[in-house]
Amino acid sequence: MAIEFHGVNPIFYVSDLAASIDYYTRALGFRVNWQERGIASVVRDRLDLFLCERCQGHPGTWIWVGVGDAEALHEEYRASGAKIRHPPTNFPWAYEMQVEDLDGNVIRLGSDPKDDEPFGEFLGAT
Repeated sequence: MAIEFHGVNPIFYVSDLAASIDYYTRALGFRVNWQERGIASVVRDRLDLFLCERCQGHPGTWIWVGVGDAEALHEEYRASGAKIRHPPTNFPWAYEMQVEDLDGNVIRLGSDPKDDEPFGEFLGAT
């Protein structure tokens, strides 16, 4: 019998759980799924992130998330005051943007690449 993997929940190190929950819910459109002392789960659609206060990991972690429309999400995030690290750019793998949280954790959000746009320059961890 094959062992089945069920999913993944990235864990972000955060320095202030209350401030991070506020940012994720207010600026990034997540909702709190559950919260215990020092850790919380925030969700948006099928993305579930764990925010862990001053433990489990390192500030500046990166994850990649597929989304339906990176361009529309960019507009939503501009209006909400999210920290946009890199605007939507066309790459061979996705039309992708980057947002950053209060502790420098980066979420790369990408939808299908655009056939009618040239590829842009990738912004790495600088």
